[in-house]
Formats: sequence, C-alpha cells, structure tokens
Amino acid sequence: MKCAIILLVCACAVWAAPTEEDNLQALAVGNRQFAASVYKEILKTNQGNLIYSPFSAQVVLALLSAGANGPSHDEIVTGVSLPSSQEKIQKAFKEFLPKLKSDTEKLKLLSANKVYVGQDVKLEPSFQKIAVEIYDSSAENVDFSKNEVAAAHINEWVESQTNHKIQNLVDKDSLSSDTALVLVNALYMSAKWSSTFSEYATRPEKFYKTAKDTVDVPTMSQINHFNYYDNTELGAQFLELPYEADGLSMVIVLPHEKEGLKALESNVEKLFAPQPLKRERVDVKLPKFQIDSEIKFVEILKSLGVKKIFEEDADLKGLSANKKRLYVSEVIQKAFINVTESGTEAAAATAVRFAFHSSHLNPTKPLIFHVDRPFIYFITYKNVILFAGNVNTLESS
Repeated sequence: MKCAIILLVCACAVWAAPTEEDNLQALAVGNRQFAASVYKEILKTNQGNLIYSPFSAQVVLALLSAGANGPSHDEIVTGVSLPSSQEKIQKAFKEFLPKLKSDTEKLKLLSANKVYVGQDVKLEPSFQKIAVEIYDSSAENVDFSKNEVAAAHINEWVESQTNHKIQNLVDKDSLSSDTALVLVNALYMSAKWSSTFSEYATRPEKFYKTAKDTVDVPTMSQINHFNYYDNTELGAQFLELPYEADGLSMVIVLPHEKEGLKALESNVEKLFAPQPLKRERVDVKLPKFQIDSEIKFVEILKSLGVKKIFEEDADLKGLSANKKRLYVSEVIQKAFINVTESGTEAAAATAVRFAFHSSHLNPTKPLIFHVDRPFIYFITYKNVILFAGNVNTLESS
C-alpha cells in the first residue's frame, strides 16, 4: 500500500568554505528564478489579479527534499531552483529563516513550519532532526481518518500564524485514513512604509483596465525620494518603496504602455532581476489594493520538471521510518495582500499532503510614476522575493 502526502502553500585554484553571504546569495538567486518560473506557469490559467509566495512554496518543498532520494530529490532541487546540495540547502535556510522572525511596531514577520503526522506513521529520526534544527518545525500526530476534525485543527494553526488572513487552507475532503503526512509553511508580514502616504491625499483617480476602459479607484499619492529606474529595453519603470524595516521593500514594475503588461510578463525573469536603481525625487501615485489567491501547485511543479514525487515510484523513503511507499497527492497555497497608506499586510500558507496509494540628484521637477494601469509588484527581504503578483483590474470606489 502506498501512502499520500499533502504540501500546503535560490575556475579558481583556491578552495574556501562557503560563507553565510554565499549561501544566502545562492538562495536569493534561485528564489528569483523560481518566482519567475511560477509566475509564467500561473499565467496559463489565471487572468485576474494575483498574489503568491514563491518563498513559502520553496520552504515547504525544501523540507520535503530532505526526505527524498534519487530522481525524486534531484527534480525538486532543479525544478524549485534550490541550492545544489542538501548541505547547501540546509545551510541557506538555517541562516535565512531566523531572519523571518520579527514582532515590532515597524515589522511583524513570521515564517512557521509544521509537520502533521498520521496516527500510525513514525517520522524518520534524521528527517525529524532536520525539520526541527533547520526549519524550526514541530511535529504533531493527527488522526486523518477524522478528516473534519483534522482539517479544522490544521486550519486553526494556519489562521493563528497569519493573523487570520489565511483561512480554510485544507479541505476536509482532501484528508482520509490514506493520508500519511501534511507539511505546512505559513508566512505572514505586516510592515509600515518608510515614507507613509497621507490619507488626506488619497482620492479617486482613473485606472486603465484597457487603453479605453477606465475605472475610478482610491489612489494614494506622495512626492519623495525613492530608488527608481526607467528600463527602456523592457519598456517599464521600476520603483522601490521601502518599508521601515531594513532590507524590506516593495518593487512596482509599471509598463510604459497602458496595455503593456502582457509584453512585460514575457520577460518576467528580467523583471525579477536586480535593476540599477538610482535615488530620485519621484511623484508617486499608487492605487490601494487587496488581493487573495488560491493556487494549486501540482501541475505547475510538473511543468517545471518536478514529476516523480507525484508518481507511484516516488522515492520519499527518508520521511517515514515505517511507511516507505509515499507520494505527494496535493500541493496548495493560499495568499493575501492588502496595500494601504500606512503599509502592507501579506500572508501565505503552503501545504503538501502525502497519501497512501492503494496499490540620486534632485531634478527641477519630480519624475512621474503614476500607477494608473495594470502592473507587476513583488516584495523582497534581504534580496529574497517573499511575495509577488500583478494587478490587472480594480473595482471602482
């Protein structure tokens, strides 16, 4: 009998040990590659506004990779753009994850992991050690045969970790006595802008859903100094809006043309790459927006070459000491973002379910950056993309 799992949801002759900076750089580079790959796959089925967390998905899949072997392991590492070996993966996450723990007035930031284990399943001691020591993940036994109670229990934990912004991550119908494990990552952020937008300056402005179709939406505005770059090759302006917390910012990518979003999205890898931003005085107008999304990752991961873990011959023997015939049956993520005058609140949760198989210089005038048309955004912390998405359309105020 096979068991099921659910995952809910970087030439020289002298040798030297990799430094923390090297490990984090490798994580950041892979994270941007994965963010771009996932964005392109989501576009194949999602035409509306989007919010997703490449990092939340990477964390739970990196944890899964610690219990995978052979092609099952290698496909995860390559498809999710993780560092090249388990040693490098674990060093990178061990160094980065503690940075995602802040509970101050400036920044509330949390990344939490949990392993829910079926009643008759024993975790492999080496996997449990990695889960605890690297991913700061606790394990808890759950009776998945009582699917409604089990789902409510997992969902309650997710809600508590995301300030109640992510609800009903796990559907009770996805759990059964055939479920062996559920791996969950919850990511939450609430941050204040370094330079807040004054509420009195927010007023209705036109937002072009197309070149001819407009809607009036609440739009924030301010003139201040920001990191800015006009990329003529890509046909887009880049603006970095920093939060008060050091190293945390939102980047807005605004196409030159009112219907230029699709052309931009064909170059999403370049959009997520670091730009030569320069400090400039900028007249900024940005609509308030709130988005929530649910993304099923199985087909996305298969398109990225991660296939073995979903098949009957998946090799995930390193997860359980007594249940060796495991495969991944579901990978799902819910995400939320709310952008207002004071700052941003964002959250995501990714789950993996395993099942049994039966069988600048100041210019005279400020530069103009008016976000009055569809755009792309992403939030980075220490050069790692935590959240990303787009705004295609907005509703009138």
